Amino acid sequence: MNSVLLLIIVVTAIVSFKGFGDESFFRKYEFHIGSIRAGEHIRMVTSAFLHGDIGHLLFNMLTLYFFAPVVIQNFDSLSFIIIYFASLICGSLLTLYFHNNDYYYRAIGASGAVTGVLYSAILLHPDMSLYLFFIPIPIPAYLFGIGYLLYSIYGMKAKNDNIGHTAHFGGAIGGYIITLAKVPSMVTDNTLMVVLLLIPIVILLILLKMGKI
Repeated sequence: MNSVLLLIIVVTAIVSFKGFGDESFFRKYEFHIGSIRAGEHIRMVTSAFLHGDIGHLLFNMLTLYFFAPVVIQNFDSLSFIIIYFASLICGSLLTLYFHNNDYYYRAIGASGAVTGVLYSAILLHPDMSLYLFFIPIPIPAYLFGIGYLLYSIYGMKAKNDNIGHTAHFGGAIGGYIITLAKVPSMVTDNTLMVVLLLIPIVILLILLKMGKI
C-alpha cells in the first residue's frame, strides 16, 4: 500500500477511536456550525478524521483503500493528497453554505474527501467494477458513485444521523473538477461518464433551487 494512503488511513483510525471513547475530544473537533462561525475553522478539517462508529469508519476507509490507488497510479502521491484534502475542504465549505444559519448543526466523517477520490478514480477508470459483500456480482464503479450521492441526498433530506451527507457533494465536486482540470481530454474522450457523474450534482442543485433541501 502507498505510504501516504496508509498514513491517512492510520491517522483517521487513531483519531476516530480516540473520539469513540472521549466525548470531550469528539465535541472539540467535530464539524459544528456555531463553533466554526465563532472562529474555530480548524473543525472544517479535523471533523474528517472523526467517525460516528466503527461501521462508518470502515466504510469510508475501505472505499478509500479501493479507489485511492487508481488516483495514485494515474497521477502521483502529491496529486492524491491534493485531491483528498481539496475535496475535504470543498465538502466542508458546501456544508457551511447549506447550514450557515443552523448554529446547532454537527457532522463528522471523511466522506467528503473519500467521495472526491472516488469520483476522480471513476473518471480515470470508468470500466472499474466492485464486489460488495452483500451483492455476489460485480457492480460498475460509476453506479456505486452515483448511488452513493443519491443516498446522500436522502440523508440530507432525512436528517436522521450525524453523518456529513452534504460534504459528499462538496467532495464529489472537488474531485470531479480537479480531475477534469488535470485531464481535460476526458470531456471529449469519455463524455458519457463525465455526464453521468454530473447527474447527482445537477439533481442536488435542482432540489436546492426548488427549496426541497
